[in-house]
Amino acid sequence: MPTYRTYTRRDILKIGATFGAATVLPAYAQTAPAKPLLTRKIPHTGELMPVIGMGTQFVLDIGNDTEKRASRIAVIRTLLDAGARSIDTAPSYGPAEATLGDLLAEMKARDRVFISTKFRAPGREGAIAEMKESLRRLRTDKVELMLRHNIGFVPHAEAAEHLAVLREWKAQGLCRYIGVTHSQDQDKANPRLIEMLQKEKLDFIQVNYSLAERSVEDKLLAVAADTGTALMCNLPFARAALFNAVKGKQVPEWAADFDAPTWGQFFLKYMLAREEVNLVIPGTDRVEHMRDNLDAARTRLPSAAQRKRMVEFIGNV
Repeated sequence: MPTYRTYTRRDILKIGATFGAATVLPAYAQTAPAKPLLTRKIPHTGELMPVIGMGTQFVLDIGNDTEKRASRIAVIRTLLDAGARSIDTAPSYGPAEATLGDLLAEMKARDRVFISTKFRAPGREGAIAEMKESLRRLRTDKVELMLRHNIGFVPHAEAAEHLAVLREWKAQGLCRYIGVTHSQDQDKANPRLIEMLQKEKLDFIQVNYSLAERSVEDKLLAVAADTGTALMCNLPFARAALFNAVKGKQVPEWAADFDAPTWGQFFLKYMLAREEVNLVIPGTDRVEHMRDNLDAARTRLPSAAQRKRMVEFIGNV
């Protein structure tokens, strides 16, 4: 029988909350400064990017609730203070773009954030109008990354038209990087995405990837690396399905071999161990979870053999 650690993710986070304030501890017990985050280069430019970012779907649907807005500012500040900077959003995420724009303006932090957003309106004029509206909601005159959303099943002619618009925006300085996403029926869309990577010069691709959804490992990850396309991973916890699968279970003892004391780090480290992965964007509305996500990028990552064991473990829970 395998043995398990006695601490859950919640236990570790509670301990951190209890003992995290160095001012109440004697000098010999004070916490050492946090290790720097793992960074990887965006292939087409060599720009270094911390591998942990933040998604905003469902996270920023908070209206004018003062308490919730303050909590989201705290989460964003935790991300930025750690040296990370990527925040991903989209018009299809309800009020997320507008809320993000408001919060960054309140924080005076726009220049510290790498914003990625998306469009999916049909036609050239529709695409341009949607992208301009995103800039207005985000309170900015440009974004770092603009993506054509869910392109896997878009007709080829429309896809070509939208890629042309993206290149125009990049040439005009309205975005620094361009790319595409897909988040529906990922395994069915992968062949189309691979074809696009091989034919088009894209800076980024955003796909679903997690221990629960691994179809991109079959070929897409290798093609992204071969074509110099940065890979952004969406839904790293599979919309909480992974947490639900291990509810009530302890992180296995052998996860200590790659410094994963919590389930969140266990799941994130599985993806971060692949060098093709440039960025993972878990969504969270809690500071302690953001800290835990960031810690996944500060310590050892699992080997290929350990990743195989992780897959087998999750397959048996």
